[in-house]
Amino acid sequence: MAVSSPALREAFAEIVGSGDVLDAPDVLDAHRVDGLRPRWIARPGTVDEVSRLMALAHVERLAVLPRGSGSALALGNPPKRLDIVVDLRRLDAVTDYVPADMVASVEAGISLGTLARQLGEHGQMLALDPPGGSSRSIGGILATNASGPLRFRYGTARDLTLGVRFVQADGTVTWGGARVVKSVTGYDVPKLLVGSFGTLGIIVGATLRLHPKPPARGSWLLAWNAREAAQSFIAALIASSLEPDRVIALNEEAGRAYGCADKKLALLVSIGSVTEAVSSQGEAMSGLARAHGAEVRSVPDSCWEQLDAILAGDVSFRLNSEPRRTVHWLGEVERLASGLDLRVLAVAQPGSGVMHAVVSDQISGTVLDQGLFRPLRAGLAPEGGSLVVERAAADLKENFDVWGPISPDSQAIMSRLKAEFDLDGTLSPGRFVGGL
Repeated sequence: MAVSSPALREAFAEIVGSGDVLDAPDVLDAHRVDGLRPRWIARPGTVDEVSRLMALAHVERLAVLPRGSGSALALGNPPKRLDIVVDLRRLDAVTDYVPADMVASVEAGISLGTLARQLGEHGQMLALDPPGGSSRSIGGILATNASGPLRFRYGTARDLTLGVRFVQADGTVTWGGARVVKSVTGYDVPKLLVGSFGTLGIIVGATLRLHPKPPARGSWLLAWNAREAAQSFIAALIASSLEPDRVIALNEEAGRAYGCADKKLALLVSIGSVTEAVSSQGEAMSGLARAHGAEVRSVPDSCWEQLDAILAGDVSFRLNSEPRRTVHWLGEVERLASGLDLRVLAVAQPGSGVMHAVVSDQISGTVLDQGLFRPLRAGLAPEGGSLVVERAAADLKENFDVWGPISPDSQAIMSRLKAEFDLDGTLSPGRFVGGL
C-alpha cells in the first residue's frame, strides 16, 4: 500500500533530519527540471542516509533525480516523472588523501574549487576544468563526464577516475574500481558510471588520479586570417615535441571577446611546467605559429576564465568530431548559422574534436533542428561524430532529440544495463539517451 505524502515526508525527515527535507512551494519551483517540479528536496549528509532514502524511494516507486551544484540540470531530456531531488552537497569531505600516492578519495558533493584548494597546499591538482568552473561538484562532473581545455594533456573525467562509490536504485551501496570493498562482477564500474547521467546509480564518492601542479604557466593568443593556415599550424603543433596543456580554437565570433576582430580563427594555448621550460617552449611555439602566418601575443592566464562567459547562452550544444576535422566543423557551424541569420560563438578542442557552441538569438526549436542540428548530425555521422544539445528551454526541447540518433544495437545494450541496475526506472527516468 502506498504511503501518503505527509507520511513520506516524515519518513524522509527521520532519515536526513526535518531541516533537510524541503517542500516549500518556492523552493520546489527553484528546483524544477525542464518545468517539472519535484514533490520534495532531500539533503542527505552521509552515504548511509543516501542509501536509506533510495531504499524508501524504491519501495514507494518514487522517481529520484540526484543533484550536485545544479550546473548541468539543463542537460538531458525532460524527466518522465519527478518525485524527489536528492541534493548531495552535504557530502563534501575528502575521505582519504596521501599526497605521496597522487590519489585522493572524496565525497561527491565537494566542489572542484574546494578540492583544488586542499590539493594545492601539497602542490597537486585534479586536472579537470569543465565549463561552469570551480563551483561544480565532483559527483556532477563525473556523472556527465565533463571536461575542459586541460583535456588536451590530461584526459577526461573518465580517464582520471580510478574508482567510484555509488548507491544503487534499491539502496545498495556499491564500490567499483580502485580501493574497493564490494565490486560489481563483470563491469568496469568507473567507466560505466562516469557519464551515465545518474541513471544507473547515485555517485556518492570517487577515487581520483592527481597530477603535480605546474609551478609556472604561460598563455598565448594566436590569430589567423585564414582557417587553412590555422589548421596547418595545429597539425604541426600536435606532431611537434612541444607539450602544451591547453589548446582551444575560437571561431570568429568567440575571438572577438579576446580582441581578435575580423580574424577567421584564433587559438588560446597554454604551457605549464617549470619556468625555464615555459619560456623556451613558449618561444618555440610562437615561432612555429608565426611561420604559419599567425599573429601572436602573450596573454594573462586569467584569459581562460573568460570561456565560461563566452559559453553562456540560451541554447548550447556539444559537437564531437574527428580531431583532425575540428577546424572544418567550426566553419560548418558558422556557415549553417549564417544561413539562419544566427550569431554562434564556438569554442573547440583540436586535440579531441570536441566543440562547445552557443546560440543567443531567439529562434524556434523547429528551425534550430531543421536548419542546424540535423544537417550537422548528418554530416558528422560518417565519421562517427555526434551532436548533443546541452542547454535549451523545455519548450524548445519538444522539437528535437537533445541526444541525437543512436544505433539499435547501442540502444539495446544501454537498455539492458538500465534494466540490470534500475529495472523499475527509479533514477532520472527518461533523461538519458533514447529516453532511458
